[in-house]
Amino acid sequence: MRKNVSFAAAVMILCWLVLFAAVAAQSQQSAPADHGIFTPAAIQWKDGPAALPSGAKLAVLEGDPAKEGPFTIRLTLPAGFKVPPHWHPNIEHTTVISGTLNLGMGDKFDKTKGNNLPAGSFSFVPPKTNHFIWTEEGCVLQVHSIGPWGIVYVNPADDPRQAKK
Repeated sequence: MRKNVSFAAAVMILCWLVLFAAVAAQSQQSAPADHGIFTPAAIQWKDGPAALPSGAKLAVLEGDPAKEGPFTIRLTLPAGFKVPPHWHPNIEHTTVISGTLNLGMGDKFDKTKGNNLPAGSFSFVPPKTNHFIWTEEGCVLQVHSIGPWGIVYVNPADDPRQAKK
């Protein structure tokens, strides 16, 4: 009887070890191969994408917004910057790094319906939720989400890509 209990315990321990090894192997496969460290001087700023009004600067810190998977970007928006009502295909997580961002919800640009988000603020906007932003003094934002990323303007005439055709 004692041998049966010992054998059963050994089999159970072996099963746990096999399960643990499988989980560990799977987590190793899904873990990123590299890591990233960005000091302010190391961030490479470029002109913002055509989907935003001119004046924005963008830096990709992680991933690729155009491809499937997580990404993190930084945006520098100048004073007086405005993005008319729009939505994104995936959730948008935004942290205000410096300055102040104004965020409003809805399909009409209305500064009286906005929220003043000073440095240190965080917001998230669910997929396909109409919202708009503007700055008075300019700001730096960090946005993270899941790609592929996009911006769809409520009023197609507001889309800066239309003017560039």
